[in-house]
Amino acid sequence: MNGEELSKMQQELFMKNKSNFRIYQETVVGSYKFLDLLKFELITSISSSLPGAVGLYSRKHLYRFLFKKIGRNVFFGKNIRLRQPCKIKIGNNTLIDDYCQLEVDGENSTGIELGNNIILNQFVRLKGNGFLEIGDNTKLNSNCSITYGNHLKIGKNVLIGGYSFIMGAPTHRFERTDIPIIVQGKESKGDIIIEDNVWIGVGVYILNGVKIGRDSIIGAGSVVTKNIPEFSIAVGVPAKVVKKRK
Repeated sequence: MNGEELSKMQQELFMKNKSNFRIYQETVVGSYKFLDLLKFELITSISSSLPGAVGLYSRKHLYRFLFKKIGRNVFFGKNIRLRQPCKIKIGNNTLIDDYCQLEVDGENSTGIELGNNIILNQFVRLKGNGFLEIGDNTKLNSNCSITYGNHLKIGKNVLIGGYSFIMGAPTHRFERTDIPIIVQGKESKGDIIIEDNVWIGVGVYILNGVKIGRDSIIGAGSVVTKNIPEFSIAVGVPAKVVKKRK
């Protein structure tokens, strides 16, 4: 296998002198300690797919041993996918519904921090290798997907419609034509910041390096490629401000 034809991630997975067991510990558990691996395997295999009240009760009490920090009254649905939960903090009164994914990638990733009174509906996916923070009283509806790179911040009282995509991970470079795009590396256009009290409609795409000001509304199906000022209503592809709320 030619290393020049592989991406950085593929080289880390396939070309390092590491056993499959070691790679699993690194990418999924986030720790090389055998006791941490044993704890992760036992808790997730016993309670992850348990249905009904028994499953909710067992996950509420057992999952707290997996996370870096977890508050009061946190409920986990069934079949939640976790990667490196030891780098994830969760506040009080939070619901993470069935089939959600909370994934931290990379050894140097800071992780995920969820505030209080957060709701992640079914099939919400949070994945990346930087730092993701979500403020209090924020709700992500079903099938939202957030990929985060350096730093992605979502403020308080934010409502995100279903099937929306927030893409904060670095984008692929493509300047050279003598080598495949997959091996040209990535570049970041900056952090994504969504300020307090924002409403994002269904099926919105938010691209890397964008800031959405407080108390703004993004119409359904819009693609946000540039900063949106506070108290704005923006719609379209690309999204443009059509009205000011204040």
